[in-house]
Order: sequence, then C-alpha cells, then structure tokens
Amino acid sequence: MSYSIMEITHLIYRSEPCSGVKPSITLKVVVVHAWDDQNGALFDPLVDCEIARDADAGHAQFASYMKSKNVSDLNDAMEHFQLVLNQCPVGHPDRATALTNLAWVRLRGYIRNDVQDIDTTTSLFRDALALRPQHHPDHPLSLLNLAVALSWRHIRKSTDVDICEAAQLYHELLPLCPEGTYLHASDEGIHLRRVVLQLCPLGHRLRPRTLNELAGAVKARFAQHGSIDDLDTSIQLGREAVSLCPEGHADRDTYLNNLAVSLISRFKHQGNPNDLDEAIFSHEEALHLRPVGHESRDYSLGNLGDALVDRFNKRSDIEDMTRAISLHREALTLCPPGHPRCDTTLHKLAHALKNRYDKSQVSEDLNEAIDLYRESLRLTRLDDPEHHMTLFSLSSVLCSRFTQAQKNEDVEEAIALCQESLAALSSLHPSRYFSYMWLQEAYLSRYRILHDPADLSLAVENFRLASRHPTQGFPQRIVEAIDWAREAEVYQHESALEAYQVCFELFDSHVMTRSSIISRREAATAVRGAQSLPVDAASCAIRRDNLRHAVELAEQGRGQQWSLASRLRTPVEDIESANPALARNYLELSKRVSDAAQSSATISDRAAADRAATEYRRLTRQWEAAVAKIRDVPAFSRFLLPPSYADLQAAARQGPVIILIASQYSCSAIIVQTSGDPHHVPLPSVTLADLTNLKDRFARAIRHASTLGLKLPRNDLIVLLRTVWDEIMLPIVNVLRHDLKLKYCRIWLCPTAAFTSIPLHAAHPFRTNQDGSREKCLEDLYICSYTPTLSALVRSRQMMKRRVTPSFATIGQGQPGAGKGKALLAVDSELELVHKLVPATAKRITISGDAATRAGALAALQENTWVHLACHGKQDPKQPYNSHFVMRDKDLTLLDIMEIDIPHAEFAFLSACHTAVGDEETPDEVIHLAAGLQFSGFKSVIGTLWQVDDSVAKHVVKAFYENMFKDLKDGGAMDCTKAAWALNRATHAVKITVPLEQRMVFVHIGV
Repeated sequence: MSYSIMEITHLIYRSEPCSGVKPSITLKVVVVHAWDDQNGALFDPLVDCEIARDADAGHAQFASYMKSKNVSDLNDAMEHFQLVLNQCPVGHPDRATALTNLAWVRLRGYIRNDVQDIDTTTSLFRDALALRPQHHPDHPLSLLNLAVALSWRHIRKSTDVDICEAAQLYHELLPLCPEGTYLHASDEGIHLRRVVLQLCPLGHRLRPRTLNELAGAVKARFAQHGSIDDLDTSIQLGREAVSLCPEGHADRDTYLNNLAVSLISRFKHQGNPNDLDEAIFSHEEALHLRPVGHESRDYSLGNLGDALVDRFNKRSDIEDMTRAISLHREALTLCPPGHPRCDTTLHKLAHALKNRYDKSQVSEDLNEAIDLYRESLRLTRLDDPEHHMTLFSLSSVLCSRFTQAQKNEDVEEAIALCQESLAALSSLHPSRYFSYMWLQEAYLSRYRILHDPADLSLAVENFRLASRHPTQGFPQRIVEAIDWAREAEVYQHESALEAYQVCFELFDSHVMTRSSIISRREAATAVRGAQSLPVDAASCAIRRDNLRHAVELAEQGRGQQWSLASRLRTPVEDIESANPALARNYLELSKRVSDAAQSSATISDRAAADRAATEYRRLTRQWEAAVAKIRDVPAFSRFLLPPSYADLQAAARQGPVIILIASQYSCSAIIVQTSGDPHHVPLPSVTLADLTNLKDRFARAIRHASTLGLKLPRNDLIVLLRTVWDEIMLPIVNVLRHDLKLKYCRIWLCPTAAFTSIPLHAAHPFRTNQDGSREKCLEDLYICSYTPTLSALVRSRQMMKRRVTPSFATIGQGQPGAGKGKALLAVDSELELVHKLVPATAKRITISGDAATRAGALAALQENTWVHLACHGKQDPKQPYNSHFVMRDKDLTLLDIMEIDIPHAEFAFLSACHTAVGDEETPDEVIHLAAGLQFSGFKSVIGTLWQVDDSVAKHVVKAFYENMFKDLKDGGAMDCTKAAWALNRATHAVKITVPLEQRMVFVHIGV
C-alpha cells in the first residue's frame, strides 16, 4: 500500500485543534492541524508588540484563506509574515519561529497550487531547523516540517534527492518518539513508520533499518493489546530486514536478535515449535556476531538463554537448561551493579533457576532465584514498563518456597506482589494473565496447607480470570484451564465442569487459528494432559448425575478435527429458504477458508507460510462474522454451536448408541436412545489401567494368531474376548435386554480413549449353557456398528436424503511396485468376484493394474456412489493424516480423501489393512481412513482394525455381497443401510473357512 503526501501530512496533523498549544511541543503530545487552528495555536507569541501585530494579522489572513480559498488572503498572510521575518534578524530569539510561520503558509499555498515556488519554502524550513539543533525543544517539529516540504517537492518534481533526504529526516525523527510517547506503538506512530517504509523502496540503504523500526513498533503494540496479526507482521518485517543484511552487514546481529524475540513471543502465544527452533537458530547467529567485548553481547547471551529455557520446558533436555544458566551467568558478569541492564540480567538468571527448580526441586536453585529477583526488583524503577514482571516473578518463587517450607510470610508476600502487579496493568494487558496465574497458585498453595475454603474459592476465581483473559495466547490459557479442571477434580470443587467447558472452547478457538489440517492436529497434541479431557469431562458429569451433559461434553471434546472441518461443509438448505443472501455469503466464505487451508498445507517457505496464515485468519474472522449473522436469525440461533443432547439423540433414530467412557476417574457406558434420558451403565471392575493392559494383550494375541494354521485354536484371543464380554459388554447387554427391552436390533458403539483399540463388537462368552447350547455372543444378540462420534452419524443420516442412481467402482492394486509392499495375489480375483456380485442394474467399472493410480482412484471415489477398494492400507501412527492406500504411482492419503466432497456417495468397502484404527496419541480424534471416507460423504463404510490376509478376506467379501444384494433379484434398490446386517451374516457364514482374527478384523461404520 502506498501513501500520498496528503496522507502523510494528514497523518502528522490529524488531531482536532487544540487551543493554546504552542509549536514548541515534543511529540509526547498531540500535534494539531496547522491550517485549521483559528487561534494561532501553532505560532509562538512574539514579545515585541509590532512583531506581534503583524503576526496576528498574518494569522487572521491565513485563517480567512483556509475558509475562503481566496488567494488575496494568502498573499496578505505571506506579506505580514515576511514583515515579521524582516523584524527578526539573525540572532533574534524569535527568528526560527518567524521562518517557520512564513514557510508553513507558503507550503499550504503550494499544496493548493496557489504558490508555485517550493524551493524558497524548503530553504525557510531548512534555516529554521538550523536554528533548532538536536536538543532544542522544537527540533522534532522542524525536522517534521522540512521532511513534509521535501516530500511535496519530490511529488511535484520527482527529485530523488529530496525523497532520500526526507526519509533520512523521518529516521532522525522516529528515535525522538521512545516508548510511552505519542508515536511509539500507537496506531499513528505505526502509520508514520509505514509511510517512511514507502519512502525507502527495495534497494534503498535505509530500508533494513526502516523495516526493523516498524517491526519493533508493531511488536510493541502486540505486547500492549495481544493481537496475533501484529506479531505476524513484526516477524514478516523482521525476516525481510535480515534478508537485506547479508553476512558482514553491520546491523545483521541486531535484526537477527529482534526477529528471534518476535518468534519467541509467537511461540508462547501459539505454541508452534518451529518458531522456537527458528528463534534459537537466529539467537545463536546473533551471539556469534557479538563476540567477547561487543557492547551488546549481554543482550544475546540473555535472549538465547531465555529461548533455551523455553525449549527445556518443551522438551525436557537438561543440556538446554545447563547451557541457559551458563549463558545468563556470563551475561551477569558483563552487567555488574550500576550497569543499566543489571536488573534485567538478574531477572533472566532467576527465571532460569526457577524453571530448573520446578523440574529438579533443588532448594539451592530456589533460594538463589529469590535473592536474584529481590535484587532485580530493588534496581527496577517503578515506572519501568516491565516492573510488573519482576513483581509476579518474585511472587512465583516465594509461592514455591511456601510449598516447601510452609512459612506463612512467604505466601502473604506472594499474594501482595501479585496484587501490586495487577494494579500496575491495564485491564487488557496480556501480562495480567501471569498475575492471575501466580495469584491462584498462591491461594491454592495456602489452601493445601491451611484448608481455608475461602482460599480455594479465590484460587478458582483467578483460574477463571487467567484462562479467560482475552489478550493472552491460547496455549497458555489452555494449560491454565486444564490445571483448573485437574485441581477442581482433586478438591471436588463445583467449578470442575465449567473448567472442562472452558478447555473445549479454548481448544476449539486455538485449533481454528491454524490454517492447515496437519497444523491443527499439531496444535491439539502440543498441550500435555489434554488428550484425556473429553473422557474426564464426561466422567465428571456422570459423577454429578448429569448424564445429558456428559453426552454433550464427550461429543464436544472428541473428534474436534472432524468437527472443525465439517463446519465448512454444513448444509444450508433451510437458511437458503429463509435468507438466500446470508446463505450465499456463508457458502462463499466457507469455500474461501477451505481453499486457504488446503493451499497453506503445501507451503514450505516459512515467510510465505506466515503470510498465508495471516490471510487465513482474516478470512476466518469474516467467516465467523457470517456465522454470527446467521445466529442472529431466531430460527438458526444454534447454527454450528456444539450440539445439545436433543440434537445428538437423532443419532439413535435407528437404534441405541452406546458411548464407552474410559477415564482415569471412572469407566462406564452411556446408552443414548432416540427419546428420554440416557442410561448409565457403571463398569466398576474396569479401570483405565485394565483397558490399557487389555489393549496391549490384544495386539500381541492378534500377532500370534496370524502365525497359526486355520484349524489351531486361538486360545489367547478367546480368553481376551471372554474378558471383554464379562467385564464390559455383558453389563451393557443386560441393560439393553432387561431394562430397555431391546432384542435383536441394531446398536452403535462409540468407544473413547483406550476403548477404541479393543474389538468390542467381537465380545464373546465362549461358554455353553446348562442344556448344552452355546451361550450367545454380542453379534448373536445385536447387529453392531461403530461411529466415531454421534455428530458423524447424524450428518450421515441427514445426507441420506440425497440419493442418486447407484454406480459401483471396484478399485484394486495388487502390484504396488518396488518398496511399497508385497504383491497381493488375490486382489484381481477379489475384484472379479465383487464385479459379478454387484447387481447388473448398477453402472459398474473396475480400475486395477496400471490404471489404479492415485488420480484414478480419486476420480473413481468422486464419480461413483459405491466403492470396493482392495489394496495395501497403511496407518501412520505418528502422522495419521499421512495414512494411505497404496496405489501404482503415488499413495492415496487420508488428506487427499478429506479434500474431496462427495455428498452423493453411499457405501465403501475397504478391503485393506488398518483402515479403521486411529493413532495412539489422539485416539479420541478417530483419525483413520474409514473415518475420512465417512467425512467425505460415504454414509456406510466397512473398515479393518488390523492386518488383513487377502487370501482369506475374499471369503468374507463373497459372503458379505451375497447377503447385501440377495433381495435385489426381485427388483429392490441397493441400500447401504443393510451393510451392518450383511457383515453380521457374513462373519457367521465363514466361521469354518476364515480364522477368528480375520473374521473380527472387519467392522462397520456409519448408517
């Protein structure tokens, strides 16, 4: 964006007229419109009466000119001010003011094209500046006047020398506006710096310095108001400044240091580890450029030390902390008592020691940190902008010592220090978060010792204030909200459910700021202890006898990645009917946000990625505004809000949904029916540790069974499946059969946490009744399906309205190529079998061999309503979005599948390995290939929990399609809702030909 000179002058003189303000002002106060003032406010009162009369006459004529635009008034004004100048010879105390008055009137006439001579005007301003040297109170104003005149001469005459000199003058002006003054981090000051940047195009020698100064001002505004866009802008500007200063440039160390400081701030605000790594790299280079003896070496030592402490807290590498403390001690030797940066250096060393104490609990570190913080506080001026940081930092170490030694004076002082720091900060200052955080820690520490309920209440209130403080970054607020939930659980405080709710809201907002799907998952997994929040929240609600809320919390906290992605695909037919314009705006913005997210995923350059992230957030804010407008319509007040229990009950329309909660606090099941309250099924003999152990035993038993012959018994599996029946599924079946009176019907299992890795559908007693008959297993009693979340099942049901003429694609790749897995010899025969079993009424295509490429498979998925896919499937345990089907050329990844939208799709059979199992790190996100196909539009999906033996899978496939289509001979329609029943029948039909672990491997997901 470029600025005209009119915009430049408007920037400088933009405020309302201020009567009585003289031009001998510094830029600590407002500069006023020169041409709007009616009271001569910009002109010094002259002592000499005759001079004063001429000056007053000049003011009057100039004011008339500004109103009437009459050139004669301008000429009269110039004549009077020339008389004043004639009466102020060289050496006269008012000569500089007289020069300025005349020059300014002439400049205003030049701007209006009523005066043609700009050279004289410029000379007058230059003479005035010469009479107001560097320490003169009006020196900044004279700098400004000359810069504006030169800028105008450049505009009219295209004189490069003028614009270069103007830029230099602006650079001299800006350092006269330090922190706390009018132009430091204000919108006006930042605007001025942008103007200066426009005056220094690429190649200009002052451009790096201009970029750095603008970056610093924008970073300072972030520190005051917490806008992440300011931080992104600061980093972008800083990167450009560094790029323009190659090795050997005198200022490269400064620009590297400043860029790294901004990167650390963004790391703390958003939690992206790439920012931390880049910051440390930049600090290392800056330190290298500041060897022993360099005047700024202490800066780099301290800043690199701080960054290493941050990395230690993230990765727990003790070498980072050891080096950080060493760097801080070296910095302290360079800043002895009396040095202006001694207080800051003491603070940094204390901070490092406190963090080491938190991990090692070595009391010497804590005591030294307290002494250092006290000395830093003694040296810090009360008006220092970072005084508050030393206050709450000292509070934190005193609180730690109170916990250790239980001396009441420590906690009393800690509380007082935090309260003092709060009093020094504005209501929206980002650092209030830390004051709240340490205040709650102080109150909670005292509560643990003295057990005064008032302290617990005060701690909870400060938990609430910290986690909801709007200008602090989401990662730190999320950590505080998690701590709040954990402490509320420990002390059974009534605020626990509120804390969990805040966690989910913050997570949702935080993840939504990330532009790519992969970065959203990284953000969600970066916070320690967050993975169990959904089940812990549900368990909390269950223990408070609020089952409806338990269902809502479990749903809100699980599958957030799918929930966020699905928002951009929400059908809006009802909104279109009520308000077409709102619907169109929402759909357009949804597409733009989705496109921005997809494009950002392919960007590797960090600077480009930052720009893409800024654009993504801009679009997201517009999208959120569109959603808010829709919610303003009464009928759509809950549009895209977390679903209520009544909304979620729609998932149980065709049969009950059973949510299995695996929490550290309790394990149980909730049965949701299409009407009425949910039913709670306690599982008192099951703990989270039991489930973890059971999961590991199943993995070993499955691997062992795969080595056995068909006729050999699977004793390990039988024991485990009997345990699942007795301890988990039998209590649920008893409620279904005896309390709810539900006989052979469909049920949906919605497992959470450790339950997701256990084959619940295969639960079996493996016992006989007294009459010799076989005791029935779960699949004898019910037709089992799975659903990742209740919302996913509701969405699939809603999309069932969009039925089209069926088309069936069989896709197979048995010869994937070198390095992509062994050949699957049975694939071609499986495809041929499926092709024969599909009704002739459906359009049928087969893609295999060389045609089964990534592009070919994607096209087939998009163009057909039914799909059977036979190939290698690979689940990526570290990055589940890279899970894929192996094709001839490139892999067909989960990300590829998620990026297509196929609302008419109906059914997919995934005859491949590991297609329905998520990753261990985020099991409640249910990120796997089968879920991806369901998200993209397939309402009904058959997936697999582990490795498939393609030599026996064809038996299951044959039996499945025979049952799926056996009624179509009479002209019936292909119905994807029969898939669960067909799979149930198929597994019963192949008991003799298919081993137990290969019958269990297939599961149904969806409608």
